[in-house]
Amino acid sequence: MSFKNECKHYLSVYSKFVSTSTSVAMSFRTSFVLMIFMDLFFFASAYFTLDFIFDHVDQVKGWNRDEFMLFLTYMLLMDCFHMIIFSQNFWRFSDDLKSGQLDYTILRPLNSIFSVFFRYVRPSSLPTLIPAISIFCYYANANGFTLIQWLLVPPLLILSLTLLAVIEFVISCAMFWLVEGVGINFFRMQMQQLSRWPDLIYGTMTKRVFSFFIPILLIGSAPVRFLLDMSKWHYLLIMVGATIIFWFVLKILWEKGLQVYDSASS
Repeated sequence: MSFKNECKHYLSVYSKFVSTSTSVAMSFRTSFVLMIFMDLFFFASAYFTLDFIFDHVDQVKGWNRDEFMLFLTYMLLMDCFHMIIFSQNFWRFSDDLKSGQLDYTILRPLNSIFSVFFRYVRPSSLPTLIPAISIFCYYANANGFTLIQWLLVPPLLILSLTLLAVIEFVISCAMFWLVEGVGINFFRMQMQQLSRWPDLIYGTMTKRVFSFFIPILLIGSAPVRFLLDMSKWHYLLIMVGATIIFWFVLKILWEKGLQVYDSASS
C-alpha cells in the first residue's frame, strides 16, 4: 500500500472512531452535558487562578501579565485538543490490559499504537474550544502578534501536542509490566500539571531534568518563548529533537511490552 493510500485508510478508520465515539457520548446526554460543564469549570478555574495572582504582582521572573497569560491560554488551548483526541484512551488502555480486550486491538490490521491511543474521542470537550481560542486570541493581540506569529501558532500547537502525546505514550507503556494502570495514569496527569507552568518558575535542577531527560516543560515554554522572541528558535530545535527521541523510545518499549503482554482472557 502506497503512503498516500495508507494515509487515506487511516483517516477513514479515524473518521469511524470519531463517529462511534460521538454516538456513544450522545446516547448518555446527562453525562455529556455534565462533562461539558466540568471542562468549562476546569478552564475557568485555571484562568482565574493565574488572573488572581497578577492582581497582586506585576511580573513573575520577567514576564508581565500579558506574557504569562499568553502561556496559560496557549496551554489551555492545547489541553482542549488533548482532551478531545487522547484523554480517554489512556484509561481505556488500562482497562483493556486487565480485561483482555487488548487482544482484539492487536489483531486489527492497523498499527497497534494508533488503535490503542486514537480509538476513543471525547466530543464533550469541543465546546471548551470556543473560550480557549477566544482568550488566546485576546492575549496574542495584547502581545502584538504579527501575521507570521499568527501563522506559526497552528504548527506549534501540533508540535506541542505531539510531544506531550509521545511522552504520555511512553509513560503508559509501564502498564504492560504493572498491569494496574491507575497509578500510571495519575503519574501521567502529574506530568501534565508540571507542563502547565512555564520553565522560568522552576529551579535550575528541576528545569534541567524536565527540559532534557523528561522534556515535559518544553511543551509550552519552548513555543511560547519563541513566539515572544523569534530569535529563540533553538528552543524549537530541542523540542523537535526530544519528540524524535521519545518516538524511538516509544517504539522500543511498545514492542517489548507486547512481547511480555499476557492476555487476561486466555
